Amino acid sequence: MTDADPALWVVKDKDTTIYLFGTVHVLKPGLSWFDEAVKKAFDKSDQLMLEIVMPEDQAEVAKVIMPLAIDQSGKTLSSRLDPEQLKAYQAAMASVGLPAAQFDMFEPWFPAITLSVLPLTKLGYDPNQGAEKLLTSFAKKADKPVLGLETLSEQLGFFDKLPETQQVTFLNAVVKDLDKLGPQLDKMVVLWAKGDPDGLAVSMNESMAATPELAKTLLWDRNARWADQLKARMDQPGTVFVAVGAGHLAGKHSVQDYLKERGLTAKRVKY
Repeated sequence: MTDADPALWVVKDKDTTIYLFGTVHVLKPGLSWFDEAVKKAFDKSDQLMLEIVMPEDQAEVAKVIMPLAIDQSGKTLSSRLDPEQLKAYQAAMASVGLPAAQFDMFEPWFPAITLSVLPLTKLGYDPNQGAEKLLTSFAKKADKPVLGLETLSEQLGFFDKLPETQQVTFLNAVVKDLDKLGPQLDKMVVLWAKGDPDGLAVSMNESMAATPELAKTLLWDRNARWADQLKARMDQPGTVFVAVGAGHLAGKHSVQDYLKERGLTAKRVKY
């Protein structure tokens, strides 16, 4: 086991404590991060709050995804790409064993997400080892309620509502950097395990550089909304363990920045 000490923050008033923990959604086995300060904070909490609570039934998940992912106007994915982009996209899909033709009815954001997850499983990353999955199972064992800051359809809706040009840019960026996905995540996991949010922010910004509008939609705007929800939660007593993707708690426009604007200070928990 390799010891990992990811960053943890706390926001407090006289009767409410909110812990903020940055997660990595897929991890390799063998990292011991659920111990020390993180476990102590989790054990003290009455409830777990995640970005979304994933339905356990895959059919339920598909029921939410499909109407959003399929292009209702009937426009094909291949018709949105120029010949060079199409060739690169088809090669990328083939490299992860997906038939590009079967994805032709989808909007560009859907294969973009699929392509940014699939190669990682080949590299030994496992969604079942991801922090959210494990925290959810610990919460269930301890009878702690698990809540979501967003619903699955809301979260996917952010992608679905992106203008077509942004979706195509997003897809092309994923295709172009497909070989870098693994090394990028390796680097991020090292920074995460060291509890280095500043390093994480730099690395996140590099990967978001090609798609700045995406960063606003997927990170900053959501961070601001979550800060509103957490501020409202401070009005109820209790202790909450909030676990969201580490990128949301790093760099400028982080959840902590938006909390500060709302008069709440998040302090880093020392190990």
